[in-house]
Amino acid sequence: MSLQEANQENLEVIINDMAEKLQVVNRSLMDPEDYDLNKYEEIKSLHDIIEMKGSLSVSEIQVFVQELGQYRK
Repeated sequence: MSLQEANQENLEVIINDMAEKLQVVNRSLMDPEDYDLNKYEEIKSLHDIIEMKGSLSVSEIQVFVQELGQYRK
């Protein structure tokens, strides 16, 4: 699946994948409907970094979750 196109379906895939990788317990924080589709490129960039890094430390996870919070509606 190509995630290059900014659409709601791809945003949902990216947000749900990041929720898994960031081990977010409170999934209501990661509801794809709460994220701004206009910020798709920024959100996808975060996703790409998480994909490249593989495993993340606790402090890295906190930073990514904080950064994602900036893209909520």
